[in-house]
Amino acid sequence: MSSPTTTTTSAVPRRSGFTDPGYQAFVILRTGFTVAPILFGLDKFANLLVDWPTYLAPWINDVVPGSAQAAMYAVGVIEIVAGLVVAIAPRFGGWLVAGWLAGIIVNLLTIPDYYDIALRDFGLLLGAVALARLAQHYHAKRPSH
Repeated sequence: MSSPTTTTTSAVPRRSGFTDPGYQAFVILRTGFTVAPILFGLDKFANLLVDWPTYLAPWINDVVPGSAQAAMYAVGVIEIVAGLVVAIAPRFGGWLVAGWLAGIIVNLLTIPDYYDIALRDFGLLLGAVALARLAQHYHAKRPSH
């Protein structure tokens, strides 16, 4: 017997979502595009993975105030925020990351010998767009309460 204040929910719909390959892809992309931007953003302050200022095109360095490292601090903050937006609202975060990657690609295409990294980032941009589209799909399928 259940009272009007108690609700019963079944774990079956939640578990069945994890058997859907599309939903699995969504979760993988959401996790990756949350963790990677946050980690790369944090590394902009430490330069453990690479000397990040070398990835800033000279023409951009001439436009932004301060040093290339100061610009990388700003980039790091933006990347951390983008990762958090993906975690909280992937329908919007996916597009934010895709736009950010488009800017990175433009930057890299203006630096000689960085075309391979620009191509890799184009693949990541496609993944971010796929995340945004899958997030839209699965957001629309959420049950109403």
